[in-house]
Amino acid sequence: MTRVKICGIRDEIQALAAVEAGADFIGMVFAPSQRQVSPAKAREIASAVKESGHPDYIGTEVVGVFVNMPASEVNEIADYCALDWVQLSGDESWEYCRGVDKPIIKAVRVGQQSPRELHNVLSAGTKLLGKQNFITLLDTHVEGKYGGTGEGFDWNLAQQLAKKFPIIVAGGLSPENVAQLIEKVKPWGVDVSSGVETGGVKDPAKIRAFIAAVRKADEKRQAIT
Repeated sequence: MTRVKICGIRDEIQALAAVEAGADFIGMVFAPSQRQVSPAKAREIASAVKESGHPDYIGTEVVGVFVNMPASEVNEIADYCALDWVQLSGDESWEYCRGVDKPIIKAVRVGQQSPRELHNVLSAGTKLLGKQNFITLLDTHVEGKYGGTGEGFDWNLAQQLAKKFPIIVAGGLSPENVAQLIEKVKPWGVDVSSGVETGGVKDPAKIRAFIAAVRKADEKRQAIT
């Protein structure tokens, strides 16, 4: 089953809408951006999700997104907010990741790298961190930005990497194209933010449509295999 992460959650209503739609992960952004939340707000959101009593909460995990923040601060916020995962979307090295206590989603921005260069980057992370406590997220490289751009990259690169590594694909995904991505790449997971928004705000109908498209694509894959 393809895991689904709904990122850029800013309040309890958005979070519970994602949970009820069947999201595997909800992501909250601590880095400066239009979707940034404070640690205090993130703690309220995480608490609301985990105390909701909604049957679909089982299995939904809370992710905090950080960019180039000292590892000690990341760990402090992660504990304060009761995060399940930490996503590092900046220029953090694999060595830096060893100082983070929570399981890690490490973003790798895809630009002009060759398939071999990307393979080497992911191999280095796997060798240093092991496969049990981290996963790689591939997102589009946009100069001066760290995710949330709504722009896609060459899925052929993701397809090659997904054959050897568990990866999450982000960048330009929407309810309209996510099934095509899953059919081609067969990733471990998919990540969406702007693709399920209307006017810059999370749209429950689009969240439901996105997750429904993922599940339908999964059913199609299972029927073929």
